[in-house]
Amino acid sequence: MVRYGCIQEDREWSQTGNREVITCLLEDFLRGRLGRSLYLTLPGLSSRAAQYACSLLGHALQKHGASPELQKQIRQLESHLSLGRKLLRLGNSADALESAKRAVHLSDVVLRFCITVSHLNRALYFACDNVLWAGKSGLAPRVDQEKWAQRSFRYYLFSLIMNLSRDAYEIRLLMEQESSACSRRVKGSGGGAPGGIENAGPGVPGTPGGGLPHLALKLQLRVLLLARILRGHPPLLLDVVRNACDLFIPLDKLGLWRCGPGIVGLCGLVSSILSILTLICPWLRLKP
Repeated sequence: MVRYGCIQEDREWSQTGNREVITCLLEDFLRGRLGRSLYLTLPGLSSRAAQYACSLLGHALQKHGASPELQKQIRQLESHLSLGRKLLRLGNSADALESAKRAVHLSDVVLRFCITVSHLNRALYFACDNVLWAGKSGLAPRVDQEKWAQRSFRYYLFSLIMNLSRDAYEIRLLMEQESSACSRRVKGSGGGAPGGIENAGPGVPGTPGGGLPHLALKLQLRVLLLARILRGHPPLLLDVVRNACDLFIPLDKLGLWRCGPGIVGLCGLVSSILSILTLICPWLRLKP
């Protein structure tokens, strides 16, 4: 079953389906998922947005030669926001493990692998983050914060890679579905194959530029199809943009690609705003 262009787990409902839905909602409420989204997730995302906004502001102030005292205050505020976020994320490892347990039962094997591995890495990332919080708060002063920070960002990076792999898989499925639908419409209207790029043969050998225009046209059609799919499926588009923005953060922190505090702050701010948007508007969240 496809919803917002995303492959979802097949469910068989019994005659008491409505009662089961109500039961699931009550279980979610009693487990604190709904309350956690309202009372913990939103403040955490707001703190994240404020933290990266401070990072972006600090970079702009430094670039324009602001007073050292003002820059110091912005850095201190960013540090306090980071520590507050770590406090709000103390229970996120358990939530990530629960999400991984639910993802194991997905019917699609690729989605099952990508989502489960992503949640497991998120659980490890949050566990390392909890150790960092204990070190920064003084509960465990002997913690090697640099080592644990590197570990947490490695888990975070691998989780994002899995998320982007899942997005690429869903885009591929949608492109195949759209191509098949277009082919059926062309055949049904009696258009035939001459207008289709898929049936066009390669360039004739010896003809100057014979294969290059064909390749360029095929690439252009693919890009247009990709843009059409993303425009028609906002949850998938938001997830791709959010994961792509988040990717710059661990790449910079691990030293794999130094992009500077300005880019990190901007990407983190955009990602946080999109996360808040998907929290306020649940229909914009990619499922499962």
